[in-house]
Amino acid sequence: MRPARTSARAAGAAAAPVNAAAPADTAAPGDSAALGGTAARDETSAPAGVAPARGERIRATRRSRSGAVARVAELCRFGSVGLVAFVVDAGLFNLLRFGPGGVLAAHPLTAKVVSVAVAVLVAWLGNRYWTFASTRSTGSAGAHGAELARFVVANLVGMGIAVGCLAVSHYLLGFTSPLADNIAANGVGLVLGTLFRYLAYRHWVFTGTAVGTSRGQER
Repeated sequence: MRPARTSARAAGAAAAPVNAAAPADTAAPGDSAALGGTAARDETSAPAGVAPARGERIRATRRSRSGAVARVAELCRFGSVGLVAFVVDAGLFNLLRFGPGGVLAAHPLTAKVVSVAVAVLVAWLGNRYWTFASTRSTGSAGAHGAELARFVVANLVGMGIAVGCLAVSHYLLGFTSPLADNIAANGVGLVLGTLFRYLAYRHWVFTGTAVGTSRGQER
């Protein structure tokens, strides 16, 4: 009987280390959970300072894209109005110079002034009520008059650019053919005059903010 008790004690002693190791094994998941929680807190807290900056970058990108789309739309409207005005300008210029009766056949500069003047009226209607409708003047009669005066001045300068190109070509360089007159007046002069007009319209003529979105929001 004593050998049996000795065997039982030996078996219990052998099992004891296994039972003693059990708490370490059961504690391991808790430690892992604690480490996981710390890592999670670290991951959550680390981007806390970065998130606002990232959000601001996203908002800035969206504003930039929105501004670019608005600018492209504005340029398309301006181009459409300019195309109609160009047809009026070039058509009337050639009609006065080379059309039936040759009303102003010997006076190319006068023909250009008349054609530009009519085209300016068309451009004013289109740009005021369509291209720059959101920034046209809507205040008092004085504000309307000031805007109209600026528009006329801008177009006089634009017309001077086109007429100057024609004068240089026709009288200074001696290119007097119909093709040369059209290249000077309706080619080079048109491009330079149109560029000036757009910048003047946008930044000087149509600067009201009473209708629709303000100029600051558009930019």
